[in-house]
This record gives sequence, structure tokens and C-alpha cells, in this order.
Amino acid sequence: MKNEKATGGIISSSNKKSKFFKTLIGISRHWQLYILLLFPVIWTFLFRYYPMYGVQIAFRDFNPGLGILQSKWVGLKYFKMFLTSPQFKQLLINTFAISIYSILASAPIPIILAVALNECKIRPFAKTVQIVTYAPYFISTVILVAMVNQVLSPIGLLNNVIKLFGGEAVNLLAKPKLFRSIYVWSGIWQSAGYSSVIYLAALSGINKELYEAARIDGASTLQKIMYIDLPGIMPTFIILLILNSASVLNVGYEKIYLMQNPLNLSVSEVISTYVYKIGLTSAQYSYSSAIGLFNSVVSMVMMTLVNFIAKKTSETSLW
Repeated sequence: MKNEKATGGIISSSNKKSKFFKTLIGISRHWQLYILLLFPVIWTFLFRYYPMYGVQIAFRDFNPGLGILQSKWVGLKYFKMFLTSPQFKQLLINTFAISIYSILASAPIPIILAVALNECKIRPFAKTVQIVTYAPYFISTVILVAMVNQVLSPIGLLNNVIKLFGGEAVNLLAKPKLFRSIYVWSGIWQSAGYSSVIYLAALSGINKELYEAARIDGASTLQKIMYIDLPGIMPTFIILLILNSASVLNVGYEKIYLMQNPLNLSVSEVISTYVYKIGLTSAQYSYSSAIGLFNSVVSMVMMTLVNFIAKKTSETSLW
């Protein structure tokens, strides 16, 4: 028995050594690919993992003069401060309202556009529509907000048309009840064409024999869309929905911050803009870090929950 154990140990150690040498040989043969892989690994470490060292600011009374490690440890003080602050409820409502509105409103538009382009038989027209809808994605946030202001301001294009027909000019950007719709639909206009490319790629991967079988069976265009196209892109839709659920509280502050004014602040102030103002404008670094960490934890929980539901109700999930 002892000899068998000893022999087994020698064999296992020799197998490990042989695997190790095979790995080294494989790396030496394809060293160019590993060098290319090295750059994104270094970038990920420097800009994704190394900054996690500073997360502890959220648990300390951070003093820039003392540094992170020398600052006093206060535990969950700033988390409790945020959760009990008068702004917490309104910030959470505004953030969830804008984010969920954006997800629900933007989800079907790229699918409809992709299916319509896929069914269009006039290819030059389809290519033109695709370019026209894709182009706004390359407009910067600052330019987009400037365009929105030019169209919706009291002296903008829309109000000039209203006055042309005898109406009165209205400052639409100053109306709180319209802010969310303006934010969401301007974003859909900007990103719908880009998002449709993903669904077009998914449609191109559907087995062509399914369309042939449907044509032979006499299926109409609507039936092909319902029973072939939509089921074919459903896994892609679920994956994108899971990824979007992770950003349910991470509403981009740039666009909202640029669209904010004192009249719509009651609905436009979200967690990301509040963190920016508290952290950089008011220099409350620990408090803003705690809010940001709370935001990240909630986003992770939301993504895990949506992934769990998707896994239980379908065969598609991230893990």
C-alpha cells in the first residue's frame, strides 16, 4: 500500500511537471498573443482593481493631509448618514424612475428597428436608414444637450413653430414633469441605431433553413417575425437586459447635470449628480465615497437578482 501511494505521488508530481512544461512551451510558441493580452490585463488592474484600495475612504474620516491609512476609521458612519438624510428618499426615487423608464422605453425600439431593417428588401434604402440612425451615437453629450436646448428653449425651434400657429412659447426644460421624458427619448434617439446593430448581428446568425421552411409552409412576414426573428434574438435581449439592470442606479451624471436647472431639480437630482456635487464641489470625500459604494452594491444586487430570474425563466443567463 505504501509503495502504491508513493508511486501514485511520483506519477501525480510528474504529471504536474509535464503540464507545466507544456504550458511554457505553448506560451513560447504564441508569445505575441500573450504580449497583446498583457496590455488589457495591465489596464484592467490599474483602472479597475487598484482603485479599490481607495474604497476604504468610505469607512474613514478622510483627511487629505493625513492620507488614507492615517485617517480615522469611522466604520459605517457615512452610510448611516446617507440612509437617514432628507435627500435619500427623493434621490432614490428620481434615480430609479429615470433608469427604469429608460430601460423600459429603450428596450423595444432597437428590436423594432433591427427587424424592420432585416425585412427591408430595398438594400440601399435600408443602408441609408441604418447610417442615419447610427450617426447620432457619435454626437458627444455636450453637443446633444446643446441641441436639446436649441430645440426646446423658449426661443428654440419647437416654440417658434408653436408661435407660428398662434400659440405661446413654453420653457419645456423648466417643467419637472417633462424632464424624464426629454432625457429618456433624447437618449433613445441617440443610441437606438447603435443598439440595433447588436440585434442585426443576432438576426444574421439565425439558421436560414427556418425561413425556407416557413416560406414553404406559407407563413406571412408577421408570422416569421413572431416565430423566428423574436425567439432568435431573445437570448441577446436577455443578456443586454441583465447588463442594463446592473446600471439601474448608475444614471450617467454628465447629461443629467447639463440638463439640470433650479426649476427641474426636484426630479433631475439623482445619486450620481449628488455624489459629484458632494464629493468635488463640497469636498466631502468620505461621504461621497460611501454613497458611491452604496450605489455599486445595489447595482450588483440588482444584476444578480435579474440574472437569477432570467436563469429560472429561460435558458439564458450570464452565469
